[in-house]
Amino acid sequence: MGGTPGMGFPLDLSWPGPAPPPPVAAPHPHPAPGPGPTLAWSPAVGTRVFGPRSPGAGERPCLPPLPLSPLSFLYTGFLSLRSENVLVLALGIIILGVCHYTLTVKGSHLATHGALTESKRWSRIWELFFVEVCSSFSAEYGKYGHVKMHHGYTNVLGLGDSSTWRLPCLNRYVYMFLAPLLIPVLTPLVAVERLRKVELRSAVRTLGLISLGLYAHYWLLLNVSGFGSPGSALLCMFTTRSLLAHPYLHINIFQHIGLPMFSRDKKPQRIHMMSLGVLNLPRLPVLEWAFGHSIVSCHVEHHLFPRLSDNMCLKVKPVVSRFLQEKRLPYNEDSYLARFRLFLSRYEEFMVQTPPITELVGLQ
Repeated sequence: MGGTPGMGFPLDLSWPGPAPPPPVAAPHPHPAPGPGPTLAWSPAVGTRVFGPRSPGAGERPCLPPLPLSPLSFLYTGFLSLRSENVLVLALGIIILGVCHYTLTVKGSHLATHGALTESKRWSRIWELFFVEVCSSFSAEYGKYGHVKMHHGYTNVLGLGDSSTWRLPCLNRYVYMFLAPLLIPVLTPLVAVERLRKVELRSAVRTLGLISLGLYAHYWLLLNVSGFGSPGSALLCMFTTRSLLAHPYLHINIFQHIGLPMFSRDKKPQRIHMMSLGVLNLPRLPVLEWAFGHSIVSCHVEHHLFPRLSDNMCLKVKPVVSRFLQEKRLPYNEDSYLARFRLFLSRYEEFMVQTPPITELVGLQ
Protein backbone atom coordinates (compact mmCIF):
# COMPACT_ATOMS: atom_id res chain seq x y z
CA MET A 1 0.00 0.00 0.00
CA GLY A 2 1.55 3.28 -1.12
CA GLY A 3 2.21 6.09 1.31
CA THR A 4 2.29 9.83 0.94
CA PRO A 5 5.60 11.37 -0.11
CA GLY A 6 7.38 13.17 2.68
CA MET A 7 5.43 11.44 5.46
CA GLY A 8 7.91 8.64 6.17
CA PHE A 9 6.49 5.96 3.76
CA PRO A 10 8.45 4.93 0.59
CA LEU A 11 6.60 5.39 -2.70
CA ASP A 12 7.99 3.42 -5.71
CA LEU A 13 6.25 3.90 -9.09
CA SER A 14 9.13 2.52 -11.28
CA TRP A 15 8.95 -0.59 -13.51
CA PRO A 16 10.67 -3.79 -12.33
CA GLY A 17 14.30 -4.09 -13.32
CA PRO A 18 17.45 -2.15 -12.62
CA ALA A 19 16.79 1.41 -11.68
CA PRO A 20 18.32 4.06 -13.93
CA PRO A 21 21.06 6.19 -12.41
CA PRO A 22 19.79 9.33 -10.73
CA PRO A 23 20.07 12.45 -12.87
CA VAL A 24 22.92 14.77 -12.05
CA ALA A 25 21.68 18.28 -11.38
CA ALA A 26 23.51 21.13 -13.06
CA PRO A 27 25.38 23.41 -10.67
CA HIS A 28 23.32 26.38 -9.65
CA PRO A 29 24.94 29.77 -10.16
CA HIS A 30 23.96 30.74 -6.61
CA PRO A 31 24.82 28.09 -4.00
CA ALA A 32 22.12 27.14 -1.55
CA PRO A 33 22.57 28.75 1.84
CA GLY A 34 23.52 26.71 4.85
CA PRO A 35 21.14 25.69 7.60
CA GLY A 36 19.11 28.48 9.09
CA PRO A 37 19.54 29.89 12.57
CA THR A 38 18.73 27.62 15.44
CA LEU A 39 16.02 28.71 17.83
CA ALA A 40 16.78 28.26 21.50
CA TRP A 41 15.13 29.25 24.76
CA SER A 42 17.15 31.10 27.35
CA PRO A 43 15.56 30.55 30.79
CA ALA A 44 17.84 33.11 32.43
CA VAL A 45 16.31 36.04 30.62
CA GLY A 46 13.07 34.50 29.39
CA THR A 47 13.62 35.41 25.73
CA ARG A 48 14.17 33.48 22.51
CA VAL A 49 17.59 33.87 20.99
CA PHE A 50 18.87 32.89 17.56
CA GLY A 51 22.12 31.01 17.38
CA PRO A 52 24.67 31.52 14.59
CA ARG A 53 24.40 29.43 11.44
CA SER A 54 27.35 28.00 9.58
CA PRO A 55 27.93 29.62 6.15
CA GLY A 56 27.42 27.54 3.03
CA ALA A 57 29.95 26.95 0.30
CA GLY A 58 31.12 30.18 -1.25
CA GLU A 59 29.26 32.23 1.34
CA ARG A 60 30.91 34.74 3.62
CA PRO A 61 30.45 34.29 7.36
CA CYS A 62 27.52 36.40 8.53
CA LEU A 63 27.50 38.19 11.86
CA PRO A 64 24.17 38.56 13.70
CA PRO A 65 22.69 42.07 13.55
CA LEU A 66 23.77 44.20 16.48
CA PRO A 67 21.16 46.21 18.39
CA LEU A 68 21.46 49.98 18.37
CA SER A 69 23.73 50.83 21.26
CA PRO A 70 22.48 53.23 23.94
CA LEU A 71 25.86 54.95 23.64
CA SER A 72 24.92 55.99 20.10
CA PHE A 73 21.90 57.83 21.52
CA LEU A 74 24.13 59.65 23.99
CA TYR A 75 26.61 60.56 21.27
CA THR A 76 23.79 61.78 19.01
CA GLY A 77 22.42 63.88 21.85
CA PHE A 78 25.76 65.54 22.60
CA LEU A 79 26.39 66.23 18.90
CA SER A 80 22.89 67.69 18.45
CA LEU A 81 23.74 70.38 20.99
CA ARG A 82 26.33 71.77 18.54
CA SER A 83 23.59 72.77 16.11
CA GLU A 84 22.30 76.32 15.81
CA ASN A 85 18.87 75.01 14.79
CA VAL A 86 16.45 75.35 17.71
CA LEU A 87 14.62 72.13 16.87
CA VAL A 88 17.82 70.08 16.66
CA LEU A 89 19.02 71.65 19.91
CA ALA A 90 15.74 70.76 21.63
CA LEU A 91 15.98 67.22 20.25
CA GLY A 92 19.46 66.87 21.72
CA ILE A 93 18.27 68.01 25.15
CA ILE A 94 15.36 65.53 25.03
CA ILE A 95 17.66 62.66 24.01
CA LEU A 96 20.15 63.44 26.77
CA GLY A 97 17.38 63.87 29.33
CA VAL A 98 15.78 60.51 28.51
CA CYS A 99 19.19 58.78 28.47
CA HIS A 100 20.08 60.38 31.80
CA TYR A 101 16.95 59.02 33.49
CA THR A 102 17.43 55.63 31.84
CA LEU A 103 20.84 55.40 33.50
CA THR A 104 19.97 57.02 36.83
CA VAL A 105 16.51 55.57 37.46
CA LYS A 106 16.17 52.35 35.48
CA GLY A 107 19.83 51.37 35.66
CA SER A 108 20.26 52.30 39.32
CA HIS A 109 17.03 50.58 40.34
CA LEU A 110 17.89 47.28 38.67
CA ALA A 111 21.51 47.43 39.83
CA THR A 112 20.47 48.08 43.44
CA HIS A 113 18.30 44.96 43.36
CA GLY A 114 21.04 42.90 41.68
CA ALA A 115 18.77 42.24 38.70
CA LEU A 116 21.34 43.00 36.00
CA THR A 117 23.63 40.00 36.45
CA GLU A 118 24.02 36.89 38.58
CA SER A 119 27.67 37.65 39.29
CA LYS A 120 28.11 39.32 42.68
CA ARG A 121 31.27 41.07 41.53
CA TRP A 122 29.71 42.56 38.41
CA SER A 123 26.55 43.36 40.32
CA ARG A 124 28.61 45.49 42.70
CA ILE A 125 30.44 47.18 39.81
CA TRP A 126 27.17 48.08 38.07
CA GLU A 127 25.71 49.30 41.35
CA LEU A 128 28.60 51.72 41.91
CA PHE A 129 28.51 52.88 38.30
CA PHE A 130 24.77 53.52 38.04
CA VAL A 131 24.12 54.78 41.58
CA GLU A 132 27.25 56.81 42.34
CA VAL A 133 28.72 57.80 38.95
CA CYS A 134 25.44 58.34 37.07
CA SER A 135 22.98 59.18 39.87
CA SER A 136 25.30 61.12 42.22
CA PHE A 137 24.11 59.22 45.28
CA SER A 138 25.54 56.82 47.83
CA ALA A 139 25.22 53.16 46.86
CA GLU A 140 25.09 52.03 50.51
CA TYR A 141 22.31 54.44 51.46
CA GLY A 142 20.45 53.75 48.24
CA LYS A 143 20.42 50.01 48.88
CA TYR A 144 19.59 50.38 52.57
CA GLY A 145 16.76 52.86 52.06
CA HIS A 146 15.21 51.16 49.05
CA VAL A 147 15.88 47.43 49.35
CA LYS A 148 16.09 46.96 53.11
CA MET A 149 13.50 49.49 54.29
CA HIS A 150 11.09 50.27 51.43
CA HIS A 151 10.81 46.71 50.13
CA GLY A 152 11.16 45.03 53.50
CA TYR A 153 8.53 47.24 55.18
CA THR A 154 6.33 48.51 52.38
CA ASN A 155 3.82 51.06 53.72
CA VAL A 156 4.79 50.39 57.33
CA LEU A 157 4.72 53.72 59.19
CA GLY A 158 8.12 54.97 60.23
CA LEU A 159 10.00 52.38 58.15
CA GLY A 160 9.03 51.96 54.49
CA ASP A 161 6.11 54.39 54.24
CA SER A 162 7.68 56.68 51.55
CA SER A 163 7.79 59.49 54.10
CA THR A 164 11.05 60.76 52.60
CA TRP A 165 8.96 62.16 49.75
CA ARG A 166 6.79 64.25 52.07
CA LEU A 167 7.54 67.97 52.49
CA PRO A 168 4.72 69.36 54.69
CA CYS A 169 6.20 72.87 54.53
CA LEU A 170 5.29 73.18 50.83
CA ASN A 171 1.80 73.76 49.50
CA ARG A 172 0.33 71.48 46.85
CA TYR A 173 1.19 73.60 43.81
CA VAL A 174 4.78 74.28 44.82
CA TYR A 175 5.32 70.61 45.62
CA MET A 176 3.68 69.18 42.49
CA PHE A 177 5.02 71.71 39.97
CA LEU A 178 8.18 73.38 41.29
CA ALA A 179 9.77 71.02 43.84
CA PRO A 180 10.72 68.36 41.23
CA LEU A 181 13.14 70.85 39.66
CA LEU A 182 15.25 70.70 42.83
CA ILE A 183 15.91 66.94 42.56
CA PRO A 184 19.09 67.24 40.41
CA VAL A 185 20.54 69.76 42.90
CA LEU A 186 19.41 68.12 46.15
CA THR A 187 20.45 64.56 45.26
CA PRO A 188 24.26 65.04 45.43
CA LEU A 189 23.89 67.41 48.41
CA VAL A 190 21.94 64.80 50.38
CA ALA A 191 24.49 62.15 49.41
CA VAL A 192 27.39 64.29 50.65
CA GLU A 193 25.55 65.06 53.90
CA ARG A 194 25.08 61.35 54.61
CA LEU A 195 28.74 60.57 54.00
CA ARG A 196 29.42 61.73 57.55
CA LYS A 197 27.80 58.55 58.85
CA VAL A 198 29.86 56.05 56.84
CA GLU A 199 33.45 54.92 57.20
CA LEU A 200 36.19 57.05 55.65
CA ARG A 201 37.06 54.61 52.87
CA SER A 202 33.48 54.42 51.60
CA ALA A 203 33.06 58.19 51.90
CA VAL A 204 36.18 58.90 49.82
CA ARG A 205 35.11 56.40 47.17
CA THR A 206 31.58 57.78 46.93
CA LEU A 207 32.78 61.37 46.80
CA GLY A 208 35.27 60.51 44.07
CA LEU A 209 32.74 58.62 41.92
CA ILE A 210 30.11 61.36 42.28
CA SER A 211 32.68 63.98 41.28
CA LEU A 212 33.75 61.82 38.33
CA GLY A 213 30.19 61.52 37.04
CA LEU A 214 29.43 65.24 37.34
CA TYR A 215 32.73 66.31 35.80
CA ALA A 216 32.38 63.80 32.92
CA HIS A 217 28.97 65.27 32.05
CA TYR A 218 30.38 68.79 32.24
CA TRP A 219 33.48 67.86 30.17
CA LEU A 220 31.40 66.26 27.42
CA LEU A 221 29.25 69.36 27.09
CA LEU A 222 32.34 71.56 26.73
CA ASN A 223 34.39 69.33 24.42
CA VAL A 224 31.83 67.35 22.43
CA SER A 225 28.81 69.67 22.37
CA GLY A 226 31.00 72.76 22.02
CA PHE A 227 29.60 74.96 24.78
CA GLY A 228 31.66 78.11 25.01
CA SER A 229 31.14 79.01 28.67
CA PRO A 230 30.91 77.07 31.94
CA GLY A 231 27.60 78.75 32.75
CA SER A 232 25.88 77.52 29.59
CA ALA A 233 27.23 73.99 30.17
CA LEU A 234 25.95 73.97 33.76
CA LEU A 235 22.56 75.26 32.63
CA CYS A 236 22.35 72.44 30.06
CA MET A 237 23.31 69.91 32.74
CA PHE A 238 20.49 71.16 34.95
CA THR A 239 18.00 71.11 32.07
CA THR A 240 18.73 67.55 30.99
CA ARG A 241 18.86 66.23 34.56
CA SER A 242 15.48 67.78 35.40
CA LEU A 243 13.71 66.86 32.15
CA LEU A 244 11.70 63.98 33.66
CA ALA A 245 11.91 65.07 37.29
CA HIS A 246 8.17 65.78 37.50
CA PRO A 247 6.94 62.30 36.52
CA TYR A 248 9.76 60.78 38.58
CA LEU A 249 8.55 62.50 41.75
CA HIS A 250 4.87 61.95 40.96
CA ILE A 251 5.23 58.21 40.27
CA ASN A 252 7.13 57.69 43.53
CA ILE A 253 4.26 59.13 45.56
CA PHE A 254 1.36 57.88 43.41
CA GLN A 255 2.18 54.19 43.84
CA HIS A 256 2.25 54.01 47.66
CA ILE A 257 0.98 57.15 49.39
CA GLY A 258 -2.80 57.24 49.69
CA LEU A 259 -2.97 53.44 49.97
CA PRO A 260 -3.39 51.47 53.24
CA MET A 261 -0.61 52.02 55.80
CA PHE A 262 0.31 49.56 58.55
CA SER A 263 1.89 49.69 61.99
CA ARG A 264 5.19 47.94 62.63
CA ASP A 265 3.61 45.87 65.41
CA LYS A 266 0.67 44.58 63.38
CA LYS A 267 1.94 44.49 59.83
CA PRO A 268 0.15 41.85 57.71
CA GLN A 269 1.63 39.00 55.74
CA ARG A 270 3.79 39.93 52.80
CA ILE A 271 1.24 39.02 50.10
CA HIS A 272 -1.40 41.21 51.78
CA MET A 273 1.06 44.03 52.36
CA MET A 274 2.14 44.12 48.71
CA SER A 275 -1.32 43.73 47.19
CA LEU A 276 -2.84 46.44 49.38
CA GLY A 277 0.03 48.94 49.50
CA VAL A 278 1.30 48.99 45.91
CA LEU A 279 -0.28 50.38 42.73
CA ASN A 280 0.40 49.96 39.02
CA LEU A 281 0.12 52.73 36.47
CA PRO A 282 -0.75 52.04 32.82
CA ARG A 283 2.00 51.54 30.27
CA LEU A 284 3.49 54.89 29.25
CA PRO A 285 6.10 54.40 26.47
CA VAL A 286 8.58 57.19 27.29
CA LEU A 287 8.36 56.70 31.05
CA GLU A 288 8.65 52.92 30.77
CA TRP A 289 11.74 53.34 28.59
CA ALA A 290 13.35 55.76 31.05
CA PHE A 291 12.13 54.35 34.38
CA GLY A 292 11.43 50.70 33.54
CA HIS A 293 8.38 48.44 33.70
CA SER A 294 9.11 47.57 37.33
CA ILE A 295 8.59 51.19 38.39
CA VAL A 296 5.66 52.16 36.17
CA SER A 297 3.29 49.40 35.02
CA CYS A 298 4.63 46.37 36.91
CA HIS A 299 5.25 47.83 40.35
CA VAL A 300 3.09 45.25 42.13
CA GLU A 301 5.00 42.46 40.39
CA HIS A 302 8.30 44.12 41.25
CA HIS A 303 7.44 44.29 44.95
CA LEU A 304 6.46 40.63 44.95
CA PHE A 305 9.58 39.55 43.04
CA PRO A 306 12.21 42.29 43.53
CA ARG A 307 15.06 40.50 41.74
CA LEU A 308 13.20 39.94 38.49
CA SER A 309 14.33 41.90 35.47
CA ASP A 310 12.07 44.41 33.77
CA ASN A 311 11.17 42.01 30.97
CA MET A 312 10.30 39.22 33.37
CA CYS A 313 8.10 41.56 35.45
CA LEU A 314 6.17 42.30 32.28
CA LYS A 315 5.86 38.59 31.48
CA VAL A 316 4.51 37.59 34.91
CA LYS A 317 2.10 40.53 35.09
CA PRO A 318 -0.98 38.62 33.81
CA VAL A 319 -0.15 35.67 36.07
CA VAL A 320 0.10 37.88 39.16
CA SER A 321 -3.10 39.74 38.28
CA ARG A 322 -5.02 36.50 37.79
CA PHE A 323 -3.65 34.99 41.00
CA LEU A 324 -4.60 37.98 43.16
CA GLN A 325 -8.07 38.11 41.66
CA GLU A 326 -8.58 34.39 42.27
CA LYS A 327 -7.54 34.86 45.90
CA ARG A 328 -9.85 37.88 46.17
CA LEU A 329 -6.98 40.22 46.92
CA PRO A 330 -6.79 43.74 45.48
CA TYR A 331 -4.74 44.44 42.36
CA ASN A 332 -4.45 48.23 42.42
CA GLU A 333 -4.33 50.04 39.08
CA ASP A 334 -5.02 53.66 38.21
CA SER A 335 -4.10 56.21 35.55
CA TYR A 336 -1.43 58.89 35.94
CA LEU A 337 -3.95 61.69 35.42
CA ALA A 338 -6.42 60.25 37.92
CA ARG A 339 -3.75 60.00 40.62
CA PHE A 340 -2.53 63.50 39.83
CA ARG A 341 -6.01 64.94 40.30
CA LEU A 342 -6.50 62.90 43.48
CA PHE A 343 -3.27 64.21 45.04
CA LEU A 344 -4.09 67.81 44.12
CA SER A 345 -7.53 67.55 45.73
CA ARG A 346 -6.40 65.61 48.84
CA TYR A 347 -2.85 66.93 49.22
CA GLU A 348 -3.23 67.88 52.89
CA GLU A 349 -4.53 64.43 53.78
CA PHE A 350 -1.88 62.50 51.84
CA MET A 351 1.26 64.64 52.11
CA VAL A 352 0.89 66.69 55.32
CA GLN A 353 -1.17 64.79 57.88
CA THR A 354 -0.12 61.47 59.42
CA PRO A 355 -1.90 58.72 57.49
CA PRO A 356 -4.32 56.45 59.37
CA ILE A 357 -3.26 52.91 60.20
CA THR A 358 -5.07 50.06 58.47
CA GLU A 359 -5.69 46.87 60.43
CA LEU A 360 -6.71 43.70 58.64
CA VAL A 361 -9.27 41.62 60.51
CA GLY A 362 -10.01 38.02 59.59
CA LEU A 363 -7.51 37.81 56.70
CA GLN A 364 -5.41 34.63 56.68
